[in-house]
Amino acid sequence: MDLEQVRDAYASVADLYIELFGTRQKVPADDLAFIRRHLSSQPGTVLDLGCGPGHLTDYLRSLGVDALGIDLVPEFIAHARAAHPDGRYQLGSMKSLDVENDSIAGILAWFSLIHLPPEDLDGVLAEFRRVMTPSGTLVVGFFDGDELAAFDHKVVTAYRWPADELSARLRRAGFTEVERQHRPSDGTHRPYGAIAAVTDGR
Repeated sequence: MDLEQVRDAYASVADLYIELFGTRQKVPADDLAFIRRHLSSQPGTVLDLGCGPGHLTDYLRSLGVDALGIDLVPEFIAHARAAHPDGRYQLGSMKSLDVENDSIAGILAWFSLIHLPPEDLDGVLAEFRRVMTPSGTLVVGFFDGDELAAFDHKVVTAYRWPADELSARLRRAGFTEVERQHRPSDGTHRPYGAIAAVTDGR
């Protein structure tokens, strides 16, 4: 699985995805609160990586955050720019960010790491750490599970991560977990979690 395959898979269902998930109102209130708690006071630019339709970038901007949305999918970026004309959105890949070292105050990766093969995750987290300031905060949303495993996501293959294992990967990349959130399956939605972590040396 490479990012071009992920891009093409989401491009093929972009309109439906936007309809189902593309507004702030579709995001659970406790998820918005988790994001706000950790990223609303960052004194600098926050990247929303894998921003999709741009609704969480816009949410961060509504909190006064200097947020920039980045996504692989041209259809998502076009929608985000049209729906949120005051925002900043651009095409790009989280594997190679066009950003200087130590320049980013925060990163939101809300269910945007789920399609990365496990062997690619460490490199992406290292890229996150490269661009973040010594006082930066990373917020990750992910599908939770008892073991690391691939599953048939409705768009393209995704991975479940045990929260402890994901936290260990973050630690090896130079991040320290500060808060964790978990929501069990309700019979309709898969169990998922969120981790907030700060760059080491804070």
